[in-house]
Amino acid sequence: MKRYVATFIVSFLLYLALVAAWGPVAHLWSYQEIIAGIVVGVVVALTMSRFFCEGSDFRMANPVRWLWAILYIGPFFWGMLRANVDVAIRVITGKIRPGIVKISPGLKRDLAVTLLANSITLTPGTLTVDVDEEKNLYIHWIYVKKGKEKPKPEDVCGSFPKWARRIAE
Repeated sequence: MKRYVATFIVSFLLYLALVAAWGPVAHLWSYQEIIAGIVVGVVVALTMSRFFCEGSDFRMANPVRWLWAILYIGPFFWGMLRANVDVAIRVITGKIRPGIVKISPGLKRDLAVTLLANSITLTPGTLTVDVDEEKNLYIHWIYVKKGKEKPKPEDVCGSFPKWARRIAE
């Protein structure tokens, strides 16, 4: 029950903050916005609380982790920009050497692994194909460098594992 309440409070407050940011300065919230926030908070609490609060662990209800998640947007988009340029150059020049590599990012929580896997998949030139029991990721990579058939996580996805660790572990 605690996890539902914690998730409801965080999502309700986040909704109110977003509404206040886009609304006119003269008023904060109307009663319709508050009712909509309650509805959104209940739906999010019922559907997503297991991701934010595993058992009695409320680490994702911590506002500092939300701040880390917001700050992650910058490095993520920078990584996407660099990957887009890299893929465009490889398409034009034809210099590709595709392959599937295994990386061991050392993440313990499922949420951190999911965040990393999705970040890798959203970055052009890489695709998360599988995750095994030990939370190793199998990545299809557009250009596997010679001698890098067993790359470090930083070789494939840069600083993404560090950010996933900050946010979700």
